[in-house]
Amino acid sequence: MKIIILGPPGSGKGTQSQLLEKQYNIPHISTGDILRKNIIKNQKINILINKKISQGILIDDNLIINLIKKRIQKKDCIKGFILDGFPRTLYQSKKIKENNIKINYIIELSLKKNIIYERILGRRLHPKSGRTYHVIYHPPKSPEIDDITKEPLVIRKDDNINTINRRCIEYQNIKKTILNFFMNDIHKNKIKYLKINSDQNIESINKQIKKIL
Repeated sequence: MKIIILGPPGSGKGTQSQLLEKQYNIPHISTGDILRKNIIKNQKINILINKKISQGILIDDNLIINLIKKRIQKKDCIKGFILDGFPRTLYQSKKIKENNIKINYIIELSLKKNIIYERILGRRLHPKSGRTYHVIYHPPKSPEIDDITKEPLVIRKDDNINTINRRCIEYQNIKKTILNFFMNDIHKNKIKYLKINSDQNIESINKQIKKIL
């Protein structure tokens, strides 16, 4: 079961991917996570990548392709995987076919712009533990304070309006490119395509995805 999951920032791609990872025992492969975990050992490249991530700028195609190829060659990908953040360009999409990587499903999570702002701008993070909160949906017991350590929460550098707007524009271009490239396979039913409104609760979205899978 090889899945591409699409969605604008704040649409819940990560949450749904993690649920599917547990339910189907296939890894959630997020290019953002791969880059943030500093898989690349070269310090200069790390600095460049982190700077681009914080600014919401796309990373070089060949760099991403090499990272993904190495990742999907691992044993835990034998039964399949969930690609989150890849492919993002026509070149990357072509490389999927050139490397005989057969995609079975494309899942698109759609979300209106005002909800995207609300979800992202309200996020808070405890950097040491990775615990996450939201000022509306999952607030800490004390405003801006971690429940356990009582340390201040922070806002991720890329959780700002300028970056959100840039990422939304980029996402629309990415989505159009990917769907156009795979549309022939979708029409021939070689790939099943599912579009879901992600302005719903997590369980409802997950049920709709599982029904198709």
